[in-house]
Amino acid sequence: MRIAVLKETAAGESRVAASPETVKKFIALGASVAVEAGAGLSAAIADADYTAAGAEVCKDPAKGADIMLGVQGPDVAALKGANKGAWIVAGHDPFGQRARIDAYAKAGFEALAMEFMPRITRAQSMDILSSQSNLSGYKAVIEAANAYGRAFPMMMTAAGTVSAAKCFVMGVGVAGLQAIATARRLGAQVSATDVRSATKEQIMSLGAKPVFVENVAGIEGEGAGGYATEMSAEYQAAQAELVSSHIARQDIVITTALIPGRAAPRLVSDAQLASMKPGSVVFDLAVAQGGNVEGSKADEVVIRHGVKIIGWSNTPAHLAADASALFSRNLYNFLSAFWDQDAGRPVLDDEIGNAVRLTLGGKVVHERLLG
Repeated sequence: MRIAVLKETAAGESRVAASPETVKKFIALGASVAVEAGAGLSAAIADADYTAAGAEVCKDPAKGADIMLGVQGPDVAALKGANKGAWIVAGHDPFGQRARIDAYAKAGFEALAMEFMPRITRAQSMDILSSQSNLSGYKAVIEAANAYGRAFPMMMTAAGTVSAAKCFVMGVGVAGLQAIATARRLGAQVSATDVRSATKEQIMSLGAKPVFVENVAGIEGEGAGGYATEMSAEYQAAQAELVSSHIARQDIVITTALIPGRAAPRLVSDAQLASMKPGSVVFDLAVAQGGNVEGSKADEVVIRHGVKIIGWSNTPAHLAADASALFSRNLYNFLSAFWDQDAGRPVLDDEIGNAVRLTLGGKVVHERLLG
């Protein structure tokens, strides 16, 4: 069983899909590991570190490979020489990169989309969305604080008192919860909102103030698969009114709302931006999927009405070393959980296999891609 670790080629992608730690663990399972030369350099991992862990460092790791690991799905041209039926285990962006998925099917590869991992208890350690979103929520607050130009905590000095910054987090998933925790650690006054009423207790447990629409039904628990879903027009109108009155008093706003497979919902309008104080900062974590904030642009700092709007297309890549370490553990946890010692390779069960498998036997097979 040969496992190949490919160097990422997407613009701005600095992560890598395996670490020396996970290379050692794969070898302990009985696999051989080949790492493309230079694959880990942007994540502060030298080729020598992979060699010391027991991997072969080479220019063509896919040759003879049975499993290929990537952060983002590689182009088919990079997989020349891989065994027919080989697995491609990565974050594939199936809706945005459909042509690539079709090419995998045509080439006879089995593509496994890690972002489709079901949010069930036994798959928590395999969930790349959670591990990467956690870092994104942290980084969003750090960058917002850097751009803010004022202090986050209240400071009492002989020259007078500096008031604490007010930070509003919109969307309380994994990224939102980490954003709340980080802003609290920096000393800000933090409030947060979400369409799921069940998140009120999570917000309060982190010492933040919940801001919720009253008398209009939201989502009582989780949406499908643990994600939020689209709300009624009545709820959206009530939410917009509530946010408009609250957002005008905020210094920092972090938006995190995403719906898998759809454009990001619009949470902050131009009129709401205009109501904020000059010098305020908004970090849009959903900018790569259209953005939660009107006027946000990926990888640019936009100033509207004196408010700075920040949004990166790949926020985890700005923490490449830690993001790679967590991502590579997700991949190892996934493959090792299904490792069959007799077969000398992982054998997926139906529940998780059907959830992540995009292609098989020359065809696209995932139900979400067949409509």
